[in-house]
Amino acid sequence: MIRSMSFLLVATMAGMSLWFMAAAVLPDMAAEGGLSESGLALLSSAVPAGFALGALMFAASGIPDRLDPRYVFAICALTTALLNAALMIVPIGGLEAVLLRLATGLAMAGTWPVAMKIAVGWSVDRRGLVMGGLVAAMMFGQAAPFLMAWIGGADWRFALLLGSGLAVFGAAAILLTSLGPHHAVAAEFKPAALSLAWTDYRIRSAILGYLGHMWEFIAFWSWVGVFTSLSYAASMGQSEAISLGKLTAFFCIFVASPACLFSGIWADNFGKARVAAIALAISGLAAVLTALTFGGPVWLTFLLVLIWGAAVVPDSPQFSALVADFAPPEMVGSLLAFQASLGFLLTAFTVQMAPIVAEAFGWPILMLILALGPVFGLWAIRPALKKEQG
Repeated sequence: MIRSMSFLLVATMAGMSLWFMAAAVLPDMAAEGGLSESGLALLSSAVPAGFALGALMFAASGIPDRLDPRYVFAICALTTALLNAALMIVPIGGLEAVLLRLATGLAMAGTWPVAMKIAVGWSVDRRGLVMGGLVAAMMFGQAAPFLMAWIGGADWRFALLLGSGLAVFGAAAILLTSLGPHHAVAAEFKPAALSLAWTDYRIRSAILGYLGHMWEFIAFWSWVGVFTSLSYAASMGQSEAISLGKLTAFFCIFVASPACLFSGIWADNFGKARVAAIALAISGLAAVLTALTFGGPVWLTFLLVLIWGAAVVPDSPQFSALVADFAPPEMVGSLLAFQASLGFLLTAFTVQMAPIVAEAFGWPILMLILALGPVFGLWAIRPALKKEQG
């Protein structure tokens, strides 16, 4: 198990490393191509939109439960690497770039939900830890583009090249994994699998809580480099603020990795719904405090954003673990893909909405709106909390 899970974690980290690639290099792409905020938003929101479409296709076809998930992951990771590299040869502000990011998200839907399917096949009793570790690996991978963008400086094409190479590495790593003793294969896809997302109140509660989490999650990470740069610019030069904004975004996402790992341990001991509720509460509070201190001392903004980054994710693996706990083993892959599809369809809206709201009302108002997600999530998981307490 240790060997396979290690390769799975490495593959997940590398396979999801291209998610925020465009977001990481947005300032440099905008400087070269003269992109507007709406153009930047399209590049960012295209990935979750593509991911949502791809995850829905995987869920509707039952592919994660019918085919060997390792080969599905490898093919999709290689595809994302090629699509990401193609960004270097198309016009920066053109429709081609948006379509490439949309296709990248679609292909990436064959990595993350599939990785979850492999992970839950390795354990039942420690599923909170397994899923927490998997999300921790994904978080590290999603932080990587900001570090690569910082290393590349203004040369955003070099950062893209590094990202594609990492995705290829992930495709190789997944082929070194094995399938766990609890892995179940469905002989054929059953539409009833998706109906459980509503008819089973336990699964419905977990998915609705997940949607509350997703309301703020991707929008926050997609724009954290931008809004921290603007906040820092009140106290330092623009170039310094942009550079520090990139590093802030990297550390903001990076701190989510240990947070997910430790929350997974706590979840198996104290309850998955409890841990998810605590994360939602801290995340929502951090969003409000960041809004209230926007443009203030650099150290304070940096600290609050790190707390927000650490709390914005640990609920995610627990919502997925709850779905896996309540779903029939042969339907887990399809239900997880369906959950991911709904969540990232929502994020496609929030990522696109973010700059529009920020331009009209300011970034602090946007942060307050994002905080509504955790509030809804806390309301949605009440049945799961009562079940754990009772």
